[in-house]
Amino acid sequence: MLGAPIYPSAVYLTSYDAGRGQRFYLFGVAVPYAEMVTYYKTVLKQKGDELFEAPPTYQFETGKFREEAMAFVPSVTVKDYTYGGSAGYPNPGRARRRNAFQPSCRLFPFPAE
Repeated sequence: MLGAPIYPSAVYLTSYDAGRGQRFYLFGVAVPYAEMVTYYKTVLKQKGDELFEAPPTYQFETGKFREEAMAFVPSVTVKDYTYGGSAGYPNPGRARRRNAFQPSCRLFPFPAE
């Protein structure tokens, strides 16, 4: 449905309207950033691109960008929310098992047809 595999222990956090019929889906994980990047390099069979060194952010494109129909490139983005000593991405869920997640994983699927 989302156009990319989701890390097995990922926890769905929320989704947001990204514009032009796209939503992005945010997942939290309790594994180190480097492990998430390695996972997506392996399952997507691509090296991806390091977008930022600080905070560490990596992106894997999962489809072609169509400017007339999309706000964002279909992709998986992994960001390290513990960079600089932060506690991580806050868990907005009501039934909290964790207060925060180390990296987060953001998926931008193709827009709904």
